[in-house]
Amino acid sequence: MQDFDFAIVGAGIAGVSAAYHLAPHARVIVLEREHVAAYHTTGRSAALHSETYGSAEIRAITVSSGRFYRKPPPGFADHPLLTPRGALIAGRADQQAALQKAAADYARLVPSVRWLDPGETLRLQPLLKPEAAAGGAIFEPEADDMDVAAIHGGFLRGARAAGAMLRLDAEITTLERKDGQWKIGLRDGESLAAKTVVNASGAWADVLAQLAGARPVGLVPKRRTAFTFDAPVGLDLPHLPMAIDFDETWYFKPEVGQFLASPADETPSPPCDAQPEEMDIAIAVERIETATTLQIRRIKNKWAGLRSFVADKNLVVGYDHAVEGLFWLAGQGGYGIQTGESAGRLAASLALGRGMPGDIAGLGVSEAALSPARFTQG
Repeated sequence: MQDFDFAIVGAGIAGVSAAYHLAPHARVIVLEREHVAAYHTTGRSAALHSETYGSAEIRAITVSSGRFYRKPPPGFADHPLLTPRGALIAGRADQQAALQKAAADYARLVPSVRWLDPGETLRLQPLLKPEAAAGGAIFEPEADDMDVAAIHGGFLRGARAAGAMLRLDAEITTLERKDGQWKIGLRDGESLAAKTVVNASGAWADVLAQLAGARPVGLVPKRRTAFTFDAPVGLDLPHLPMAIDFDETWYFKPEVGQFLASPADETPSPPCDAQPEEMDIAIAVERIETATTLQIRRIKNKWAGLRSFVADKNLVVGYDHAVEGLFWLAGQGGYGIQTGESAGRLAASLALGRGMPGDIAGLGVSEAALSPARFTQG
């Protein structure tokens, strides 16, 4: 039976980033139930690195990850991981005060963020109708497009170069704790052993936890739909920012000569291979056509993914308080790629017993805010 220090369950962004940071210090295997890595949510991301998106802790971890993505170590990737995009969160006239307040709050962590008046908003994103931007917009000039494949691939290559193993088609059927080790049974009948199981299984994190005898943290997978459509001829797509409405009921962004759009839906779902619903696409089309001058005549591609949240929409990172050797790395929601590097790094540091990395703690992130104990104690 093969023996490891850490068996990481899930080869999405969370799992491979944790493996990247753990492998130089320990024997690591990554177990992925699908036939390829990043099959589910990681491979279906809208791919925007936004330091204004999410809770205070999410935003801080995103800022930390951005430092890595903007200057990765030599050999991590052969081209930039982030490219300039910019993002506008636009609102109606009655939302102006709330937009200004949110912009000021975001600027405390990201000083380049500012509120734009309606005229500036329409100059930057002329596709918006005046009424959709009558309250102005929060402008995040440093929001960037992410090369998700390059980011994920860089972590996976780095982990394997440091000695980590990747096992595909490795669905776990049994977890048994004995004498300080997990015996892990796989669907194909093989078994392996590990001192620690890292639960980075995305929408299946509560399912895996229960298999290990732990209490769930209340993870709710939620379907998010996306699709692409043709951009009108003559637009300067490389310089158009992403547009999001303040209520977060739609967004669209340039994407390789076309537009990527979504109704920003969050429909609860069981863990599954999520598929898009035609009604969700129709809703997005209606909302975007109401708020902009765009006319969406043909849907080119469509897909859906599951974004998994706990109640406070923060990450869940840390050892389970009741089950020895079970480490949580879950609850990434819609922030998995943008937080990926630093979430993996802080997970590795906590899993190795080294505490929260100083630079991340310096941004206001505490172990308690991310600990699974906030849901499972009592």
